[in-house]
Amino acid sequence: MSQPFADWMGSVQARTETALSRFLPPAESIPGRLHQAMRYSTLGGGKRVRPLLAFAAGELTGAAPEALDAAACAVECIHVYSLVHDDMPCMDDDVLRRGRPTCHVEHDEPTALLVGDSLQSLAFDILCRNKEIDHGRQLEMVRVLARASGSCGMAGGQAIDLASVGKPLTQPELELMHALKTGALIRAAVLLGALCGPAMAESERDLLDRFAKRAGLLFQVVDDILDCTASTATLGKTAGKDAAADKPTYVSLLGLEGAQRFASELEAEALQCLAPFGIRSQRLTELAAFIAHRKF
Repeated sequence: MSQPFADWMGSVQARTETALSRFLPPAESIPGRLHQAMRYSTLGGGKRVRPLLAFAAGELTGAAPEALDAAACAVECIHVYSLVHDDMPCMDDDVLRRGRPTCHVEHDEPTALLVGDSLQSLAFDILCRNKEIDHGRQLEMVRVLARASGSCGMAGGQAIDLASVGKPLTQPELELMHALKTGALIRAAVLLGALCGPAMAESERDLLDRFAKRAGLLFQVVDDILDCTASTATLGKTAGKDAAADKPTYVSLLGLEGAQRFASELEAEALQCLAPFGIRSQRLTELAAFIAHRKF
């Protein structure tokens, strides 16, 4: 693992972009408008944090890169679908994503709705086409991603978020909401990457899952901090949106300095979970630092 982290990250991001382009339907295939919108929303932007986590966890277990392509792209399709729906007028009603007009602005609302539906379906199709993984492991990966995406995961967290606008939440309530809305898919990314390699001992899998839980919460806390400290140009999405919408955040609950301290604590806890893996967890360790200290 002598490759510098920035180079490794760039290579995984480029590999994921190529794989996504391959998995997505061609823009010219019927129905062209829908397929063009799917490609518009998915390609050409984003930090690709979830694919990076999948590849890093896969490196820890010795997974083949070809198997990781499918895991990374499946979880990213779910993530992008959630962003497309989240930006729609009936949800967060935003006009900017990844520095470009959101899908419903660039195309239209019905198309955006279908883009999300189609990307969700595509994610599971990708997992089932992963020839590098046996059928039993494929089924487990489908279950992991389905649970992380549904009412007991990301969609459930979004429902709680929508119902919490303008209402004060305690820190445990806020953590539960984000453990579902943001954390569930990050946990799935780590577990899917690990499942692409040889089976892990139960104790190691538990440690990896504990890392993923802390990393998922860390990601959201930093997002809340950036929402009130970074510019729209830097973020690639509308800054200050949460405060304007009177949404409960870690900054509104703990204050800016309190949220920053909490982020530092979460980073330390995440790294503690990785310590027993030694050098095998180098990329996950570097990703935890990236998540904690990113500026966008």
